Amino acid sequence: MSLPLTRKDLMIVNMGPQHPSMHGVLRLIVTLDGEDVIDCEPILGYLHRGMEKIAENRTIIQYLPYVTRWDYLATMFTEAITVNAPEFLENIQIPQRASYIRVIMLELSRIASHLLWLGPFMADLGAQTPFFYIFRERELIYDLFEAATGMRMMHNYFRIGGVAADLPYGWIDKCLDFCDYFLRGVVEYQQLITQNPIFLERVEGVGFISGEEAVNWGLSGPMLRASGIQWDLRKVDPYESYNQFDWKVQWQKEGDSLARYLVRIGEMRESIKIIQQAVEKIPGGPYENLEVRRFKKENNSEWNDFEYKFLGKKPSPNFELSRQELYVRVEAPKGELGIYLVGDDSLFPWRWKIRPPGFINLQILPQLVKKMKLADIMTILGSIDIIMGEVDR
Repeated sequence: MSLPLTRKDLMIVNMGPQHPSMHGVLRLIVTLDGEDVIDCEPILGYLHRGMEKIAENRTIIQYLPYVTRWDYLATMFTEAITVNAPEFLENIQIPQRASYIRVIMLELSRIASHLLWLGPFMADLGAQTPFFYIFRERELIYDLFEAATGMRMMHNYFRIGGVAADLPYGWIDKCLDFCDYFLRGVVEYQQLITQNPIFLERVEGVGFISGEEAVNWGLSGPMLRASGIQWDLRKVDPYESYNQFDWKVQWQKEGDSLARYLVRIGEMRESIKIIQQAVEKIPGGPYENLEVRRFKKENNSEWNDFEYKFLGKKPSPNFELSRQELYVRVEAPKGELGIYLVGDDSLFPWRWKIRPPGFINLQILPQLVKKMKLADIMTILGSIDIIMGEVDR
C-alpha cells in the first residue's frame, strides 16, 4: 500500500482583506511553493450590505442614492441602470436632450473609472509616477460633475424619464476644453508607460485568457475584448443614443494583461470622441419627462401655476411597477452591468437582481494565478479591475 505523498514545505499566505494592493476588502488564501502559486482561494463578502434586498423595500427614486455605492468609481453607470430598468418596464420615453446629457455623463464617468484603474495598477507594478498623474485629469472630470450635479462622486443625477437638472451655462465649453486637454494627457501616459521595458516585462504574457475561455467564463468588458471578442453593448445592444455617434470598439487579440491595458487606454480615447460629438450635436428642449408633459398642457392653467411647479418637481414620481419581468444591461467600464427586475403591481420591485461585472470577472482569478509567481498575483488582479462594492453588493 503506497502512502499519499504530502508536501510539508508549502506555505499558506493570507493576502488581504486589509492589504493595500487588494483594491478593497478582498481576501486571497494563497498556497505557495517557494514563490510559485499552487492554489488561490478568493474570500468575498466583507463589504456585503444587502443592496438587492434594500431595493425591494424602496421606490426607485428612494433607492437611487444607494446605488452609487456599488461601483463607487463609475457612479453614473449604476444610476443609469437603476432608472433604465423601470423605464424599459413601463416603456417611458425620455427626451432627446436628456439622452445626450446621459451619454456625456456616462462617458466622463468611464474615463474617471479607467483613470483610477490605471494609477493603482501601475503602483502595484512599482511605477508610482502615473498614480499621481491620473489625479490631475480625474479632478477636472469631478469639477465638471460638481458643476452639473452638485456632487463630485455620488451624484444622484439620473431620474426616471430624464435627468435631475439641465447643464449649467458655460458647462459645454468647459467640457470641450477638458476633451482637448485630456487627449494630450493620454499621449503622455502612452509615452510614459506603453513602451517601458520594465512595464512590458511585468505584463506581457501574464494572465492569458483565450477568446473561448473568456466566453465560457462569462467575462465582459475589457476582459472579454482583450481576448479578441469584439463585444460592446453600446454597439450590439444600443441604449440611450449611442447609435447616433461614430466610434470604434476597442479590442486586442493577445488576451494578456498588456492587452487589457491597451483596451482601456483605447477606450478613454473613444470616450472623448463620443463626448465631443454629443456636446456638438446636443439638441435643445426639455431634460425630463415632467417638462414634456408641462409643455403639452400649456393651455391648462392647473399645470402652469406655482403649486404645480413646487409639488410636481420635488417628489418622486411614485408609479407602480407592472407585473412583468425584464433584464436590462449597460456597458459599464468594467463590463456588463445588468439588472433583472420583476414588478408586482406595487411601488417596490418584487425582485431586483444585480449582475455586477466585477463579481463575474473575478471568478477566473484562481485559474489565472495558478503556476504563476507570487508577484504576478498583483498584476493579474489589477488587470481584472474589480471594485469590492459591486462584487459584494
